[in-house]
Amino acid sequence: MVFANPTYLYLLLLLIPLIGWYVYKLRKTQASLQVSASDPFDLPQAKSWKVYLRHVPFVLRMVIIALVIIVLARPQSTNSWQNSSTEGIDIMLALDISTSMRAEDLKPNRLEAAKDVAASFINGRPNDNIGLVVFAGESFTQCPLTTDHTVLLNLFKDIQMGMIEDGTAIGLGLANAVSRIKDSQAISKVIILLTDGVNNMGEIAPVTAAEIAKTFGIRVYTIGVGTQGTAPYPFQTPLGLQYRNIPVEIDEPALKQISAITGAQYFRATDNASLKAIYSEIDQLEKTKISVQQFSKKQEEYKMLAIWIFILLLFEILLRNTLLRNIP
Repeated sequence: MVFANPTYLYLLLLLIPLIGWYVYKLRKTQASLQVSASDPFDLPQAKSWKVYLRHVPFVLRMVIIALVIIVLARPQSTNSWQNSSTEGIDIMLALDISTSMRAEDLKPNRLEAAKDVAASFINGRPNDNIGLVVFAGESFTQCPLTTDHTVLLNLFKDIQMGMIEDGTAIGLGLANAVSRIKDSQAISKVIILLTDGVNNMGEIAPVTAAEIAKTFGIRVYTIGVGTQGTAPYPFQTPLGLQYRNIPVEIDEPALKQISAITGAQYFRATDNASLKAIYSEIDQLEKTKISVQQFSKKQEEYKMLAIWIFILLLFEILLRNTLLRNIP
């Protein structure tokens, strides 16, 4: 048996002071008398059966209170059963952390906006294996595929620009993500690649990495981050932090080609709202790949206890008003 509200069971501790109070009151109200011999009082016929019954109402009251507390805790049958089958999806996030992600066309900047939206995406998919690869001029795995999303989210917080050599190695970042997910046994394998620039470093071309992904049946959703035209970028100068508008250059043809090769889609995020909408759309697209069937049976057990409470309460009332009417 399990309880839906187990914290109510702590109320059972209230029975201890109630019992202590009853014993104290009973001893205090009993009269004492000094006699030369107590033998006559020890005879079986010296005590009436009503003397023993006088404690029954209190015992019944304690049992009723205990049952009421148990009812509040909502006991449920342990004969419940569940049969579920899930086709999991493994997702690898490939995130650009080059210094250009410091631009503030997204708030507070592109990188922090990407981290916040990705964290919400992770929280919305508790049953999936999700991992994280970061890239700039080079690439490394921040977190392998895992269902421990608490660890993954903590590692997300540690991401910052300047961790690795600057640049934009899109092909290398994608290839690293492919290597981390290619051996997965999941029904569906997905990479979400987010960048704000043009591939200018790395030994692997983005299209080559896309062909490798296609070979392993991996879909690659690509996201270009940045407004149209120019974006405010912070520069540290001797006079303090100053902003300049820099041109936004995203290799959209290459990103579109990567997604087309792998059977996925390309998206453009120009602000925080559009980036959130993109992740929501990807979330819906990939949820169609999950097939879940759950069957469960729960039965509340408090009804019979409630009946017993009524019976015991009725019995206590009858006992007090009949056999024990004249007993204090």
